[in-house]
Amino acid sequence: MRVNSTDKGIILIIDDTPTNLEILLDFLENHGYKVVVSEDGESAIEMAEYAPPDLILLDIIMPGIDGFETCRRLKANQVTQDIPIIFMTALADNVDKVKGLNLGAVDYITKPLEHEEVLARINIHLRLQNLTKKLIEQNVRLEEEIKQRQQAQQKISEQAALLDIATDAIFVQDLSNNIVFWNKGAERLYGWEAEEAIGKNVLELLYKEISPEIQEPLENLTYTGEWLGELNQVTKDGKNLIVTSRWTKVLDSNGQLKSILVVNTDITEKKQLESQFLRAQRMESLGVLAGGIAHDLNNVLTPVLMAVQLLETKLHDEQSQQWLQILENNVNRGADLIKQVLSFTKGISGERTTLQVSHLIQEIKQLASETFPKSICVNTNINRDLKTVLGDATQLHQVLLNLVVNARDAMPQGGILKIEANNIYIDEHYARINIDSKIGEYILISVSDTGIGIDRNILERIFEPFFTTKELGKGTGLGLSTVVGIVKSHGGFINVYSEVGKGTEFRVYLPSSEIIEIQQSLDSTNLLKKGRGQLILVAEDEEPIRNITKTVLEINGYRVITAADGAEAILLYRQYQSEIKVVVLDMMMPYLDASAAIRLLEEINPEVKIIAVSGLASNETITEINSACVKIFLSKPYTSTEVLNKLQMVIDYK
Repeated sequence: MRVNSTDKGIILIIDDTPTNLEILLDFLENHGYKVVVSEDGESAIEMAEYAPPDLILLDIIMPGIDGFETCRRLKANQVTQDIPIIFMTALADNVDKVKGLNLGAVDYITKPLEHEEVLARINIHLRLQNLTKKLIEQNVRLEEEIKQRQQAQQKISEQAALLDIATDAIFVQDLSNNIVFWNKGAERLYGWEAEEAIGKNVLELLYKEISPEIQEPLENLTYTGEWLGELNQVTKDGKNLIVTSRWTKVLDSNGQLKSILVVNTDITEKKQLESQFLRAQRMESLGVLAGGIAHDLNNVLTPVLMAVQLLETKLHDEQSQQWLQILENNVNRGADLIKQVLSFTKGISGERTTLQVSHLIQEIKQLASETFPKSICVNTNINRDLKTVLGDATQLHQVLLNLVVNARDAMPQGGILKIEANNIYIDEHYARINIDSKIGEYILISVSDTGIGIDRNILERIFEPFFTTKELGKGTGLGLSTVVGIVKSHGGFINVYSEVGKGTEFRVYLPSSEIIEIQQSLDSTNLLKKGRGQLILVAEDEEPIRNITKTVLEINGYRVITAADGAEAILLYRQYQSEIKVVVLDMMMPYLDASAAIRLLEEINPEVKIIAVSGLASNETITEINSACVKIFLSKPYTSTEVLNKLQMVIDYK
């Protein structure tokens, strides 16, 4: 049944589906709107230019020009540029929505259409359009009537109701900086009610101290009549704000400056996000730089270290042995320095083995129970079927130790420290809202306390290197930054939740691993087994490392063939696969990356045995490889003993 009332407005519907047009036309006409329709963008643009409607419902997918191009042309035309456009689309992609909004659309309605939602959105945007027109009209009248001083205050009052619906803080201050008008947006932003703010000096109300930045707007108003910039202000409860401030002068009937209209938009969160993004970019750049340097330096140190060990077997006089020992010690010091640099970027990755984290948690619990104050109760809750992770036991022990020590320090009067571990699956939705996560199986380690909590203002900074809230001498500020580095190097991420006075919870997410790790202990005092002529393929793009590794293996009874890149390694393996016992594969080589090379080797021989070698301690590729053929990882710089040990373990593995 049609509504018997005057038309509420004219709506143009643009949709190439006649059924959609007919249903939507009947529905809107029944609610008092006059509706015109078009099935393509070209004719719709002509219709809108000839008789501009009050609002346009525009389908995105159409023959000829699509909705985006139609919108662009309408907004480029002075006659139609102010008509509100609402897109109708079955697409849910945010990129399409952003594109449409950037072209000038005011809203989106997703198909299939909910008619009540369509009606509500149309009503809202028509009211906003009417309100905008009214504001423009009233501003014109205000400029005309401002010559009459007696009516100036009256016009400001008339605007108050409209200004109160704005999200921005809007207020008027006189030439003595006293507030004469204060809207609802200002109440929400600053916390001061209008009754509290009006009559107060704005400099005393919104600023901690008078700074030169406040003088700039006043000087600009004198010459240009307006000013736009950023200001640092405070709220009633002392919270710091950053606002984009727009100042416009209000004149009296004689054309003299009478007061100042100020419109402030809160951009504190935007500034914080920009700061975090820039900080993350700096840390990422530092990590890339440090990673590249570490890779190159480890490649330089590896042949030096192996050559020293070879010389130790040939030069037996005491002085030569002393010199070689000095050289070996300093090479190892250099390797340790590289690891320290990486610990503040992406974390260091030492020897990776398949770990059951529950063992580490029990060790930490025992340590905390024995050393923490008796006023702190330590509880654990570990899933009996907790999966394993591929990681460095020492580093993950350091992560847990740092977190429980922080929890202890947060409970000076005692409390409950709880450590939990469970298997979780991170789905597409969760991965989308956590930038460092990926879809897949993880274990979640939670360390929570009932302590003092962390203030929101500093919560975002706690992972920064050298940032600490502890007294001088009681904390370096490196603990949590190291935690983040180690967790990231293991392919994981960390989140923190805290409430002042109630406690804090750190959640560490580590990808679970199915990589088969060889469990075999080799006593360093035992003599290494000599090779028995087994053929080893060494794939390494650094010639000095390739040659010295070949020499070491041949001296110890192995036959060796070498490849300078991933593609050559695949060709050699195809040729000699029946003889090759183990492939020693560098993770970073030209032409073919490690993941692709391992995948091709598996296709050639599913039983291939691989030792993965990394010259970059924080190489995230290691954590992404989930192959049973990768039996063990070997980090550069490695010694002759280490490579022979690993090789023996892999050959003996059944």
